[in-house]
Amino acid sequence: MSIISTQNLTKIYGSGDTAVTALDHVSIEVNAGEFVAVMGPSGCGKSTLLHLLGGLDSPSDGAIAIDGKPIAKMPDNALTELRRRKIGFVFQFYNLIPVLNAVENAALPVTLDGVKPSEAKKRAIEWLNRFGLGDRLNSRPDQLSGGQQQRVAIARALVAEPNLILADEPTGNLDTRASDEIAALLRKVSKEFGRAVVMVTHDPRIAAYADRIIFLKDGSIADETILEPQNGKNAAMVAGMMKEIGD
Repeated sequence: MSIISTQNLTKIYGSGDTAVTALDHVSIEVNAGEFVAVMGPSGCGKSTLLHLLGGLDSPSDGAIAIDGKPIAKMPDNALTELRRRKIGFVFQFYNLIPVLNAVENAALPVTLDGVKPSEAKKRAIEWLNRFGLGDRLNSRPDQLSGGQQQRVAIARALVAEPNLILADEPTGNLDTRASDEIAALLRKVSKEFGRAVVMVTHDPRIAAYADRIIFLKDGSIADETILEPQNGKNAAMVAGMMKEIGD
């Protein structure tokens, strides 16, 4: 089932002589259980695409559907509800609340959505346990490593049971070992829990965990490739493709 579908998605900032085309007629589909990485040179439109998919910005032209629902012209209140319940966001810098512990941070989205505190806590604990944090439930962010904080952030993204996870450079603030753990965890989210995962990254080694890579250049799709599962040569192949495209 297609979780994301875009048709000729275009984003132009400014107008007239100062107009900048950040995204130029991009059409993609991402299915449930699929892990897709988006790569390309700086300024190629990666973050713009992710913001449009998440309803954080509006397209200048084209269509976006999330879980079969067109969102380009959706009213603000409906779009807010869709983001809260259908999309989970993971960012580079975790964005955890310093005074809250792991359970409270992970439970926050559903708590704010009106779910009873006891139920919100139960859901948060379930996801944190799945991600190996059962012994750190009461730890605050400053008591956790960077990798552990990102696991809490991913649990927070999933606590509302969304069909789509959007990850913007989720390993950009982590060391090599923690980066691999997070990339493997996002793959697990897609394969074991059936979510569609779209990840922006500049790292070929991390992109190699995905099923498919979309390469952007100058706002357009420059290439697209399907990866063989767990192929040790994937990272080198991705790095070579990035070099050809012009990172």
